[in-house]
Amino acid sequence: MAAFVHQSVLPEEVLAGLTPKDHGHYLDATVGGGGHSRLMLEAAENIQITALDQDPNALAAAQKNLADFGDRVTFWHGNFAEFMPQDSSFDGILADLGVSSPQLDRPERGFSFRHEGALDMRMNPTQELTAADLVNHGSERDLADIFYHYGEERLSRRIARRIVERRPFQTTTALAETIAASVPGKYRHGRIHPATRVFQALRIAVNRELDVLEQLVQISPSWLKPGGRLVIISFHSLEDRRVKHGLRDHERLKVLTKKPIMATENEIRRNPRARSAKLRIAERL
Repeated sequence: MAAFVHQSVLPEEVLAGLTPKDHGHYLDATVGGGGHSRLMLEAAENIQITALDQDPNALAAAQKNLADFGDRVTFWHGNFAEFMPQDSSFDGILADLGVSSPQLDRPERGFSFRHEGALDMRMNPTQELTAADLVNHGSERDLADIFYHYGEERLSRRIARRIVERRPFQTTTALAETIAASVPGKYRHGRIHPATRVFQALRIAVNRELDVLEQLVQISPSWLKPGGRLVIISFHSLEDRRVKHGLRDHERLKVLTKKPIMATENEIRRNPRARSAKLRIAERL
């Protein structure tokens, strides 16, 4: 687990949003390597943390990172949409929706096309559906819809047609090369790699990310004590739009951030992946 090193984004802003208090109980719905949870545990006395993650590697890393806090941290393996708090209520809830650096940087996880790896993309490796299943068995129309709705890819139909013509695919690099070959030269040499939006779309579809996010925003306010804070960090417009509208429209919440909180230039220099992070805060009425 020493290889699972992830730099948490917006650390000061998360603490300011949650305002941890002595003897409080907080839910870290996406604990990752435990960075945000450690900050909370150190910010006030005798805080209790319930830490969730669907990635067993991340959960094991968090258990190691937070071992010195003993039974002040309770761990649970699974997606936050499946979590049932039983009789617990929380003073604050944090959800950092980003893909962690170790997930992106390990080729065998299949999240990135920078290195050759299996077309996997599962956050929870125990689930059955993989990106290879979608790419190799989905219809041309279904793939185009995934690329358009989850990746906002304007050439979705052209890319889906080429994928269906050339499949099956087993590796990330083979798929990325086919995507690049299916688009015009000007598009191919643009600011971002032409496979970026397609890979985002496949990851979202494999893990049902937008569906479970909407569930979290709808259900989690009932887990908060009055005055408790819900803090959510998103990383692309599809997520942020759902967080913004979900917090605004929820009858039990008061939105505290009219506009999302972004990383400072200093943080972006230290951690470039913080550039796209957007933090929103709401309080339980």
